[in-house]
Amino acid sequence: VLRAYEGRGAIHVLDADEEWGVALLEGAEPGLPLSTIENDVLATDNFCEVFRRLHLPPPTGSLYPSMKQHFAAIERYRDRFNYMNVDVPLPPSWVENAEECLEYLIATTSENLLLHGDLHHDNILRQDEEKWAVIDPKGIVGDIHFDTIQYLLNYEDRGGDCELVLRDRIAIMADRLGLDPRRIAMWGVARGVLEACWTIEDGGTDWHRGIQITERFAKFLD
Repeated sequence: VLRAYEGRGAIHVLDADEEWGVALLEGAEPGLPLSTIENDVLATDNFCEVFRRLHLPPPTGSLYPSMKQHFAAIERYRDRFNYMNVDVPLPPSWVENAEECLEYLIATTSENLLLHGDLHHDNILRQDEEKWAVIDPKGIVGDIHFDTIQYLLNYEDRGGDCELVLRDRIAIMADRLGLDPRRIAMWGVARGVLEACWTIEDGGTDWHRGIQITERFAKFLD
């Protein structure tokens, strides 16, 4: 993914050995993450500058996972509990809402792009005095709106309560990047349920945090 993003604001790959699974990367100097900017409006403005130049169509013949594959834990959750005579842990209405959002979003994505997949504050580092460099991409092919979500989940109460911060960030992204706030919110609804499903798969019990994410984003669909 870093090689695909070459010249678009990602850290430079100096050398790599695919057989050994190792890469030599350019250093980021001074390397301070975007999280060090405590002014949330300024941090989000910088995020938008990075975001604007990053994405591109996936290289021909690439094998990056699709958005459907990335969200496969929701389908696995359904399959698992359909065959078990037990009460399902997650609120059924939220799982259904997430599935409906996901189906709609995938069907209406006008252009599938190579997404970073984990584009949050600490994966954007200061590179000299004027630039930011992106590190640690996952690589997912899908709707560009999805790549806002991880940033929106981080430092969620910086500068106010969670709902106010989320509303302000989405407004900035819609203005600076020309994104649809409703699509961002729908991805957030699906992403919250995905997190809850991941928690259950890992044997955790704190799936409520994922549902709280879903509830927070759902307020922007009214």
